[in-house]
Amino acid sequence: MRTQKDKNDRDAPNVNAKTQTDELTGHFVALLKAWPADDAALERQCRLLLLDGLAVAIAGAHETGPSILAKLAQRDVPQGPARVIGKGFSTGVVQAARINGASMHVLDFEPMWNPPNHALSPLLPALLAVAQWREDSGCGVQGRSLLRALAKGVEAQGRLRLASGQIEPSKLTMHPPGAVGPLAAALACADLMALPLAQTVAAVSMAASRCGSVLANVGTMTKALHCGDAAANGAEAAMLAAEGFTANVDAIGSPRGWGPALFGSTFEPQHLTAPLEIARALSPGPAWKLFPSQFATHFVITAALELRASNPSVNWGDQIARIELRTPVMHYINRPKPDTGLDGKFSWQYTTAVALLDGQIEPKSFTQDRRFSSDVVSLLEKITLNTDETISGRLDRMHVELKVVLRDGREFTQRCDAPLGSWTRPVGPERIRDKARGLITEVCGSAVAASVDAIVMGTGDFEVRELLALI
Repeated sequence: MRTQKDKNDRDAPNVNAKTQTDELTGHFVALLKAWPADDAALERQCRLLLLDGLAVAIAGAHETGPSILAKLAQRDVPQGPARVIGKGFSTGVVQAARINGASMHVLDFEPMWNPPNHALSPLLPALLAVAQWREDSGCGVQGRSLLRALAKGVEAQGRLRLASGQIEPSKLTMHPPGAVGPLAAALACADLMALPLAQTVAAVSMAASRCGSVLANVGTMTKALHCGDAAANGAEAAMLAAEGFTANVDAIGSPRGWGPALFGSTFEPQHLTAPLEIARALSPGPAWKLFPSQFATHFVITAALELRASNPSVNWGDQIARIELRTPVMHYINRPKPDTGLDGKFSWQYTTAVALLDGQIEPKSFTQDRRFSSDVVSLLEKITLNTDETISGRLDRMHVELKVVLRDGREFTQRCDAPLGSWTRPVGPERIRDKARGLITEVCGSAVAASVDAIVMGTGDFEVRELLALI
């Protein structure tokens, strides 16, 4: 006859139980952990991702948000094994992952993915910090090991995003990197640390309790913190798991796990365990960002720049009477008068205005001075946004239309079905390397930029610590 104690023991979750193959979390983790991820084309792609990520982190390191995070870290954890990119000091693993993740995302300049996500900034900073910690502990970490872990983390995030069932940006309930980044960073860091399967599952399950990112904070410093926190939480979960910290063995798929809790009826777990074919880092791969703003705004930016280039005789400041935009329904980037320059990164209207006025979009386009300059303020008053529910909001299917009417009655129209760098208008690796070298040169000089490019994009292995020492 069972006692009450027997019943309690039977009903309680067994956090020490071995993961079974019929449990979603274990199957998902085992699939990616066993994947060698050492294809030559995949390595070249991951090298390019590493270069782009480092460059945008260097460029973003001195923005206000990352600088505040760095100030606090220097006060609370003034020394540690992990370098803070662009700041000249080292701190703890978790703190470095958080700061570098925020720096990598703050400009909104790292690649976009499909389904929509920022897969690099919640992942790469965690791997860089853990790699340095491992080296400091006498466990050497080679660059190729980091690249393989990076590929697995990208794959994990793509599968998690598909499983959420939220593909259209208008359907999002959370900012994606905060919802999927901690799990992928935990898995990738555990892989880099060569943790056994059971401990890797524990890391991922632990990270499932550390997900979250409200879309209300898009347009503020906190948006970049979503990525920084994801990197920090993933790295810490892997480190805790290595010490024997436990979690439910199926924290993703159980009735009260990550999928049902965050996404409810839209959760489609079959995407997590589908057979591995072409790596998601290669197909569909990233859309490389050539402008530092929210990716959907690249459509109106492209339309504005192409319209301006094809009509060089027009004075786009003084001669415009009105502007009409026709776009998909994306409420969170319908910001006719953004509160700040940073907020302008998420405004159809602002990015259109600055692209027409300046003929370029760069980090300086989103300063307070540019946001509140008289020509921008005046042109924003002339822009009307018409949203069209028949236009898909999926980044690989959407389009926008721009119409400019001049004071003399002339009308110009331009449609953009895909910006340069996107999945249907790809750019070659040299364009991304030029972008990276340019960003690094502005902060560190051309010699450092050339050295970073040569190390990352070479064919040999490299030391992570030596690479980061350059920047």
